[in-house]
Amino acid sequence: MNKVTVAVIGAGRIGQLHIGNILKSSLYHLKAVADVYIDHLKGSQLEEDGVLITADTADIFQDPEIDAVFICSSTDTHAGYIIEAAQVKKHIFCEKPVSFNVEETRSALKEVKKNNVNLQIGFNRRFDKHFSKVQDAMMEGNIGTPQIIKITSRDPQAPVIEYVKRSGGMFMDMTIHDFDMARYLSNSEVIDVTVKADNLIDPEIGKCEDTDTAVILLTFENGAIGVIDNSRQAVYGYDQRIEVFGNKGLVSADNEEITNVRVANEAGTSIDPLKNFFLDRYHEAYEQEIECFAESILQNKPLVCSGEDGQKAELLAKAAKMSHLEQRTVKLTELEEQTTI
Repeated sequence: MNKVTVAVIGAGRIGQLHIGNILKSSLYHLKAVADVYIDHLKGSQLEEDGVLITADTADIFQDPEIDAVFICSSTDTHAGYIIEAAQVKKHIFCEKPVSFNVEETRSALKEVKKNNVNLQIGFNRRFDKHFSKVQDAMMEGNIGTPQIIKITSRDPQAPVIEYVKRSGGMFMDMTIHDFDMARYLSNSEVIDVTVKADNLIDPEIGKCEDTDTAVILLTFENGAIGVIDNSRQAVYGYDQRIEVFGNKGLVSADNEEITNVRVANEAGTSIDPLKNFFLDRYHEAYEQEIECFAESILQNKPLVCSGEDGQKAELLAKAAKMSHLEQRTVKLTELEEQTTI
């Protein structure tokens, strides 16, 4: 096998992003796309190029030529599709989170392990060239022992309320990327989570029993302390920064601007704005993550972001929600018997 024959389930915004990147890659052959709403795909260039457009995922799971599936559908379908794919020995790339329920996630991962297929979770920020270089510097000992990890993640604008209602909440929808990044940067597991959060942007988000502004404190097994700050609305653009401070130094990655040009004159100094949102900021990371997924299949390379990584990020999101609602520090050991996120 020199190419991975794949199908994509879910052709919304993120599904279309992956479809575009799959078509550009030399490591993939796209055979099918399944979506509940297929009218916008009928007669498209995809169909003209011979890609099967279907509303029935059975067309994908029953096709022996398809090696792997990309699950880009709504979160409530993820675990079920993972189980179906694993049972027919297809490798799986799944967008985050695996599910909103710990037990569902465990069941899906159990089926993946039982059938010996690869499952990569779509935490694309691990593949960002800046963030991965920060992690490399930390792992190479360039800053000594990590002591403080800081992550700033602020969206340019709050999502619409209909999205908020089905998102699983800010910690599961947005901060989950930062929980994964914290584990990735620290190379250590989290012991406990403490959250201070409020609704400072949109009171309608509060009516959905969600929050839009938060500062999160993490304690790691290796003794390091993590700080994450989130906002659903940064009026100046998509604010994405990380820093790891150690006993021998510091490594950090700043925001990406549209260009790095600075204009200085008598009126002052001006710079280009930040990139608008995640599709612009992490464009290359999305390409890199699917290349690595293909290599895990074709070359038997280890997964950079496994199903277990997805499960641990989900648990951290649940702990954060508990900490916010109960106004206390939550130990991860408390969640061992919990099921509903």
